[in-house]
Parts: sequence; C-alpha cells; structure tokens
Amino acid sequence: MPHQTPEQRIKELRTEINHHRYLYHVLNRQEISDAALDSLKHELAQLEQRHPHLITPDSPTQRVAGKPLAGFFKVRHETPMLSLADAFSEQELNEWEARIRKLLPASAPLDYFAELKVDGFAVSLVYEDGVFISGSTRGDGTVGEDVTENLKTIDSIPLRLRENKKVRAVPRRLEVRGEVYMTKKVFGKINAEQKKKGLPLFANPRNIAAGSMRQLDPAMTASRKLDFLCWQLVTDLGQKTHEEEHLIARIFGFKTVEIAERCKNTDAVMAFWKRVLDEREKLPFLIDGIVVQTNSERVFRELGVVGKTPRAAIALKFPAEEATTIVERIVVQIGRTGVLTPIAVLRPVSVAGVTVSRATLHNLDEIRRLDVRAGDTVVIRRAGDVIPDIVHVLPKLRPRNAKKFQMPKKFCGQKVVRAAGEAAHRIKHPEQCELVARERLYHFVSKNAFDISGLGPKIIDRLLEEGLVQDAADFFALTEGDIQPLERFAEKSSKNLITAIQKKKAIDFPRFIYALGILHVGEETAIDLAARFGTLEALRSAGQEELEQIPHVGPVVGRSVFAWFRNPQNRALLEKMAKVGVHSRPHHKEPLADRNAPLAGLTFVLTGTLSQLSRDQAKQRIRELGGTISESVSKKTSFVVAGKEPGSKLDKAQTLKVTILNEKQFLKKIK
Repeated sequence: MPHQTPEQRIKELRTEINHHRYLYHVLNRQEISDAALDSLKHELAQLEQRHPHLITPDSPTQRVAGKPLAGFFKVRHETPMLSLADAFSEQELNEWEARIRKLLPASAPLDYFAELKVDGFAVSLVYEDGVFISGSTRGDGTVGEDVTENLKTIDSIPLRLRENKKVRAVPRRLEVRGEVYMTKKVFGKINAEQKKKGLPLFANPRNIAAGSMRQLDPAMTASRKLDFLCWQLVTDLGQKTHEEEHLIARIFGFKTVEIAERCKNTDAVMAFWKRVLDEREKLPFLIDGIVVQTNSERVFRELGVVGKTPRAAIALKFPAEEATTIVERIVVQIGRTGVLTPIAVLRPVSVAGVTVSRATLHNLDEIRRLDVRAGDTVVIRRAGDVIPDIVHVLPKLRPRNAKKFQMPKKFCGQKVVRAAGEAAHRIKHPEQCELVARERLYHFVSKNAFDISGLGPKIIDRLLEEGLVQDAADFFALTEGDIQPLERFAEKSSKNLITAIQKKKAIDFPRFIYALGILHVGEETAIDLAARFGTLEALRSAGQEELEQIPHVGPVVGRSVFAWFRNPQNRALLEKMAKVGVHSRPHHKEPLADRNAPLAGLTFVLTGTLSQLSRDQAKQRIRELGGTISESVSKKTSFVVAGKEPGSKLDKAQTLKVTILNEKQFLKKIK
C-alpha cells in the first residue's frame, strides 16, 4: 500500500467531501450514503485534531468553529445590496416595462429572466483566492453585519470554490449574493420539538432563518439546518446575461434555484408566474412570488438605480392572503336558526386575488377580543374561499370618535337574547322572522343540502317577492308557467330550472336532515343521526333521552333535534313536502363502531383543500376506518388535517396544542 503523508490524506479527504457536498446540495443526487459521508468527515476531523497546523479556513470541519461571539461587526458593502420594487398584477408588470422602455433606445433588446423569489434572508458572500473569507447581512443596503461564522455552518455554502475545467482560473476576489432559508420539512421538525418541550411555536421558516443568522453562537445556527440559494454574481466575470450568472454560480459550486426561465416578453413572464402559483405548495421551501429582471447585463447597468431599487428588476408577488383596510361600519345579519352575526363592512381591498368588502366578526365576544370599531384600520386574512376574518386592529390609526359596538336589543321586531354559556345572540322566535325564512330557503338549496342547480339567492328573492314560494316545499310545486313570466326567464331557462328542482325530489337522508336547518345540526351531525335511525319516520319518533345519548350528539343538540320535530310548523312543513313528492332515501344503519378499527376513538377536523382527494372522500375514508369527523376544533379533537389554504381552525388547533397533520401524514394514516 503506497504511503500517504497526513497532509496528502487531508487534502484528498477535503476534495472528496466537497465533491459529495456539491452533488447533494447543488445537483440533488448522491453517490454514497449519508453514513459513508459522515465517516469521511470523521476521519478528516481526527487527522486535523492530530495535526492542527494543517487546519485551514476552508476545511469542511470548520463549518462550526470557535467560541460564541460577543457581538457582530459592521461591514460596508462595496456594491450596495438593493431592494426590489413590488408588482401585484399583470397591469403593474406592464407599467414597469413601459417605464423602463422609455429610458432605453428603441433598438435595445428587452427579454427577461424570471426565477422564484424564495422567502428567506439575503446575505452577501466574499471569496478570496477561492476561499470563503466573509459573509454579511443586507442591513440598510450600505452597511450590514458580519455573520461569517454562522454562514460557515450552512453545508450548501462552499467554503472553497469548486475547481472546474470550464473555468481557467478562480478569480482573486469573488462576491455572490443569495438567500438563506429553511425548508418546510426542517421547519416542521423544529416546531414538533418546540411542541414537545411545551414552548411557543415559530410563526414561519423565514423568521427562524433570519433569527438564526443573528445567533451569537454558531453551534445554535448549525442546529437549525439552514440552506442557501445563490441569485446574483456581483463580480464582473464577463457574463453578458443574468442567465449566465446562474450557470457560472453552479460551476463554482453554488446551488441556484432550479425553477427559472428566460422569457421573451411579459406575456411569457405571466405564464411562468401562473405555473409557479399553481405548483408552489409542492415546493420544499416557501416563496412569495417571482423575481423578474432584464436578462441583458448591459441593459441592467444602463437602467441604473432609483432610490434603493434597481430599475431593471421587480418582484412580481403572489396575491396576498392578508391586507389592511378600513372598517366603514358594522352591521348585523341573521341566519337560518335566528342567530345574529356581526359583519364588518370594509373599504374594498384585494386579498388573495379577490376583492372583498366584508369580513365576519363571528360574535360579540370576538368583537370585544379584537376591540374592533367602525373607522378602525384592520388587518384581514382570507384563506380559501371563505369570508375573510379580521386578524388585528391597528389602534394607533383609530379615529378619536370611534365608538364601541353594541349588539341590538331588538331585531326583526323581537327581543335579542343570549343564553347562558352561549357565545351567540339570537332572537327567541326565529320562525316569526321573514329574514330567517329567507336564510332557511338559501340553506335548503345549498350545495351540501338539496343542491338545486340554478336556484340561487337572487332567484329565491324574486320568487318570494312574487309570492310564488313561502317555504321549501313550494319549490317542488312550481311549474314552467309560474317562472317564465318573470324577467330574464325565457322558455328554455324556466324549463331547465323546473327540471333541476324535480330531479331532487328524492334525496339522501343525511342531506335531507341537514337541509332542514335544525339548530346545532351541521353536516357531520346529520350523518350521525342518519346512521343511527336510518329513516325520517324513525328520527321523528325518537325520544329526547335517546337523542341525547348518541355519540357526538349530546344533550344540547339532542334537545334541539327533539324540539324541532315537536314544533307544529315544522311537522306541517314535512307533511307538505311529502304531498309534493319530496322524500329521503333510507340510510343504511351503521353497526356499532369496531373498537379494533385503525381510527376507532379518534376525531378529525378538516381544514383547507387536499390535493389528492376531495373533502367528502377524506371524510368517507375516516369513517370507514372507524374514526369520526367534527366540524369544530376542541380539546377533544385528536387531529386537525391541514390542506392548502387552511382557515381559522388551524389557528385554534395551534392554540389548543392539537396535533396537526399535513396531507402526506394524513394519507399515511388512512392507507
């Protein structure tokens, strides 16, 4: 066996380790296992320990080195670290292009390079003679902080530039810039550890990445498993396009964003933006849009800087899920059960790509918690297709004369009451209120009830105005001749509507129960009742005690169901529906739950959109495996399944420390 000096072995080990670092972090592939790579690192560490004079700053062992720092030194950037202006629509993108075209000769080329805007923490790295010597934060763009030791802990940052045949000589000095970030997977693990320790959960990966860069102990930064993407080559190496910058950076051993594209015009930019928007949930890291800049380096330089932003680049953001606006007034709406809901009427604002003008305030307790008043400037959040919520009030922007909201003492001619232990205010006799009757009709034909196509609120309002309907049974007695004379109803449209109504005379029993609008009975409770009784006649005949003892129903709901079927008006409605031919299909009674079923005894709450199956399919699978579904989160909830764009249920689950499953984890449980 040929003899090797320690110096030769150390050099070879470093080269080999750096080769595998490049494969893993830049090319996303492996030639050896993690354990084998750890073994190489261990051998190198032992050799350097025996020969400390051979340790160099670019050795892989120096990623976590030295004692905790007393503080950070200030660093002046030779080239300012600029910020980007934002665009939030295609119109704003085109306006940006129009502005820069005015500053360029007509013959100047104007194609673009678009790439993901990773939601992380910007840093600048400096190399001398191929070795990483310093790294700094953006700071104010002119002066940042020296975070070199912390940056050394990030495996995807090369401590020595990679030698390559394509590069004749490593530049004496090289400066690159990019983003330090944390993957969703690592973020999930860190929050899981926080939860185990009973510590507060982190809000998002970006906050941890930024906080980790400012840790005085590099070992703490190393424990966060951060990553790095290069997005700019500051040093002039003769590159003519931004696209070339990415290629050169990868040659030197830096990871760059893989999803990037040269775009010949703004139409191509928007097409790229839309594809990324559709796919962003599948990415391993968070992004908040794309970065667009002129591909030509010469054009980029010619356009220069305005303020602290380059003219030739812009951040095209995704629709924000939060925005600020003003509460113009607070109104009260009544629902199908007589419950009053305060609604904030907002100055119209775009949230998540949709212009909204209303936000739910839920109940008086929520108004008091937020201390929201008419005239307030508020932060609103919209998740999925639900009505937005008010998240925060900005009290410093409150008008001096803003008054606290009070629930009305009377509504629909009746006294407003609030039962002990209830959050909601309601009227005592909802059946006597015309507004409640209208809401009940809206509910009756809704998607999860009778789901009558073409019969929406506007048509129902018109039918009520014309005296053609008074209750839900009247829908099924309508004829084409009743509807055709109404404005906007031609012969074909009236025929289509009557056909759609008649098709729904026979309906599944759970949908029938839900459509009745019984107080406290949602979709899941309707399914539980249908599974227990099987037919409408059996449910109508059930005693109060029997109803109260049904699992997931309980005393409050049981009393409400019993009272509904004893009400003479409700009984008359059921008889009227039977006369016009409306009936529910018998539901197969479900046997007692198998205690040995995989999900027996577990309660799930679903929020957000799942990509691999529908909400109904997910619920059905949970039931097949012995689990139950709840519509609200409580301490008794076993799991909250959070899909894309989850709502407030996710926030409540975090507050109550209920276990949260992402879609991948949920699918494993229901296999």
